[in-house]
Amino acid sequence: MTTPPLRSLGRLRPAAERFHSQLDWLDSWHSFSFSHHHDPDWMGFGPLRVINDDTIAPGQGFGMHPHQSMEIITVMVEGELTHQDSMGHREVLRAGEVQRMSAGRGVVHSEINQSASPCRLLQILVEPQTPGGDPQYEHKPFAIAEGWTCLLDPSGEAEAMAIQRPVRLWRSQPQPGIPLELPLQPNRQGWLQLIDGAITLDGQLLQRGDGLGFEGAPGQTIVSSSTGTDLLLFELQ
Repeated sequence: MTTPPLRSLGRLRPAAERFHSQLDWLDSWHSFSFSHHHDPDWMGFGPLRVINDDTIAPGQGFGMHPHQSMEIITVMVEGELTHQDSMGHREVLRAGEVQRMSAGRGVVHSEINQSASPCRLLQILVEPQTPGGDPQYEHKPFAIAEGWTCLLDPSGEAEAMAIQRPVRLWRSQPQPGIPLELPLQPNRQGWLQLIDGAITLDGQLLQRGDGLGFEGAPGQTIVSSSTGTDLLLFELQ
């Protein structure tokens, strides 16, 4: 496989070039190497190791399985998903909610769609600053405000959930044609992931499922070019 191109803005991951897992109950697109999909050129971006865009059929899901030394973030896009873990949590995650689980020295969990409709979610794995430690769990709803809504922050500021890494995650649903400045600090890596819709960043078009890794700089702006645009922005260190 050829080395992914480095574009003028950074590293583009077109939606159609992601790895794809298709089962009778799961449609999953992997931005980076995952499970039996392996490419040394796509092992992640900074501490960001996994972005999986999963659609799970009713009554199906992932049975109990282990994780350790990883920050696991689930962004619910459509439907609902039932989470159960070895810490004693049993929670139903619904569209608009976000879950953060620090696997720490080890945790076992399951994710099952117990509803009558398919659900869609983005599952994200980030390396923690320090491996091990006690597992942690949190989930909450986020109303997406105008501009950027912060979902994750190292200190849990602005009602965001804390994460054990100097990483920030925002979600935005910008209106078409209105410039929106990226909130990245200078000289930080950024990763944009399009959940739906389309945007342009300095002339680069990104559409549903596309991802773009780049170096942050003050004054960078995006412009939505469609209705229903929905995206995630990571600030990585």
